[in-house]
Amino acid sequence: MHVVLGVGGGIAAYKAVLLLRLLREAGHDVRVMPTDAALAFVGAPTWEALSGHPVTTSVFDGADTVDHVRFGRAAELVIIAPATADLLARAVGGHADDLLTATLLTVTAPVLMAPAMHTEMWNHAATRANVATLRERGVHVLDPADGRLTGADSGPGRLPEPEEILHAALALVTDPAGAAPATGGATPSGSLTGRRVVISAGGTREPLDPVRFIGNRSSGRQGAALAAVAAARGADVELVAANVDAALLPDGVRVTAVETTAELYDVMTDRASAADVLVMAAAVADFRPVQVAGSKTKKTADGSVAPIELTENPDILATLATGRRPGQVVVGFGAETGDAGGSVLDHGRAKARRKGADLLAVNQVGNGQGFGDVPNHVVVLDASGAEVGCVEGSKDEVAAGLWDVIASLFTD
Repeated sequence: MHVVLGVGGGIAAYKAVLLLRLLREAGHDVRVMPTDAALAFVGAPTWEALSGHPVTTSVFDGADTVDHVRFGRAAELVIIAPATADLLARAVGGHADDLLTATLLTVTAPVLMAPAMHTEMWNHAATRANVATLRERGVHVLDPADGRLTGADSGPGRLPEPEEILHAALALVTDPAGAAPATGGATPSGSLTGRRVVISAGGTREPLDPVRFIGNRSSGRQGAALAAVAAARGADVELVAANVDAALLPDGVRVTAVETTAELYDVMTDRASAADVLVMAAAVADFRPVQVAGSKTKKTADGSVAPIELTENPDILATLATGRRPGQVVVGFGAETGDAGGSVLDHGRAKARRKGADLLAVNQVGNGQGFGDVPNHVVVLDASGAEVGCVEGSKDEVAAGLWDVIASLFTD
């Protein structure tokens, strides 16, 4: 996706560097347009190195290709962070005295502005009027966060964290009917407004002894992205996190931590009765050791080791699918590898029919695919194994596409 990242001249410009990195890591092509004042905080070499594009503030650079029109027409999403009081005022006035403001006049894509300034400036009548005008024109303006500002000041005016801005911005292009919230305290509108969603993420671990466990490579990134997008679209979200790094957990959702498949089973079946949507994105261990050693298992003198006897874990997805009530949607994931017995889709279709969930998202894993911070490719199957959708891209883009498919199943 072609993204224009506008950067206003505030101390919070350093956070826009982190936002740029997140956008690039998600696979987006980003054109950074700082104001002259922004370059006093973060220099052009930083923006150029991280974006892979030259940076200028002038409409006269690239005049032969009329860059402000070219970039504006090509943009699929515009994010302004930080949006200073001055930049908000110039946008309202339709100024075109630098590349950023001139480009804003040619843009037809969604625009999200994330203001940052001192509390008194945010509360000033002029700023409030400018924000109201921009919102009336269809620009999505986030409320600033409440927290530490420049110096010793604290209060409303802090730039939201880059992850929050990213999720709010992506919601504008992935859910046109439900844009990012205009105010920080309001419930966002959208296709999931009022829905109660429970999502599992990560990978379960089955202990062998106090040191070792049977586990898998799932990081929980896809499940966390599903939770973040659902929250951005207005859902009440609980993320049941199986061994997920705290840094990956999204804001705006309740998190319940679990370790083993049995713990995950207990939480998911307990939450099922009140949920509108259950998503099993966690990679679950099918088996667990019959016996868990009370102390670390040691090698024998001859180097041999006793066989590990395994027993089957409960099938959480099949249990949720069997027990779902009318109108409830149950979604599973199938991380597969092809083998002599069939392709990834062959195994996925068999699993879809066996599990009985409304949808099964099948993706190939291994050899740098699927697990971790890499793009994903998912084929969505119904309970009969028929293909009903295909989504690919960053974890956030896949999450957005999956929610589009899931929302199409709602009957009310």
